[in-house]
This record gives sequence, structure tokens and C-alpha cells, in this order.
Amino acid sequence: MELPKPKSELMTKLGRLMKLKRKMKQKKPEFMRMDEWRFVRIARKDSWRRPKGLDNKIRKEIKGYPPRVKVGYRTPKDVRGLHPSGFIEVLVHRPQDLEGLDPSKHAIRIAHTVGKKKRIEIIKVAIKRGFKILNLRKEEREVLAELLKSETT
Repeated sequence: MELPKPKSELMTKLGRLMKLKRKMKQKKPEFMRMDEWRFVRIARKDSWRRPKGLDNKIRKEIKGYPPRVKVGYRTPKDVRGLHPSGFIEVLVHRPQDLEGLDPSKHAIRIAHTVGKKKRIEIIKVAIKRGFKILNLRKEEREVLAELLKSETT
């Protein structure tokens, strides 16, 4: 038994922009902080700093050095921050968090701090309401398939 796979209404409206975003993401380089390749303490994912030094090669955009962050790498405004499936991603901690959300626009991601019991409760409510769940685990899929099978019989 397969779980339902909702389609985003945003994806259909903004399909061209989503494709453009995907293409741009493929071309966008991994931006590096100066000397990131030299020092381990600097080599963290979110440690980018604007190059400011007088002789900084990245600031001067000298050939052979990593590319500099520029506004031209930015994605289209209408699709910025959306999940690649076209949904708006929402972090859920409890079943009540699903109230006020639209299944045709929002996809849910269950917080990693949620336990197994409440997680299954959230998933049941989400499937009944038709939400796309972004982080289903393998064992949860099996439990839900059994639950859906028992409900239909």
C-alpha cells in the first residue's frame, strides 16, 4: 500500500521558476571563506565572512581563487525558500501545529526531538488531512502501511 503523494499548487503555478531555481542551484558554487582550505578552525559550513582585506584575493576576484558571493547567484523571489517539491516547509512538534496549515501549500517536517509515539500520532493526522511529510522513516512507513491496511478492512 502506497502513501498518498500530494502535489503543490505552488509548484504548478511557479513551475517555470522552480525549474530555473533548480538549474541555478546546480551552477551555484560552494562559497569559501578566505584561508578555509588552510585552517581547520575556519572550515565550517556557515562561517562565510565578507572579504575585506586590502590584498585579499577573493575580494579582488583574482583567477584561481574561489568565487565571491554576489547577488546574481540569488534565486527568483517567488520561489525563494521553498522546498524543491514546491511546498512551503513547516516544522511540526505536535499534532495541533497542523491546524491552520493548507495541505496544498505546506509540507511538514517533524522535529527530530519528537518521540516515536507522538511522531506516529502526527503522521496519522497529517495523512488524514493530506499533507506531504518530508522526513518519514522506513519503520514508520511500514507501521503506517499496516494501519492503513487495518483501517480499510
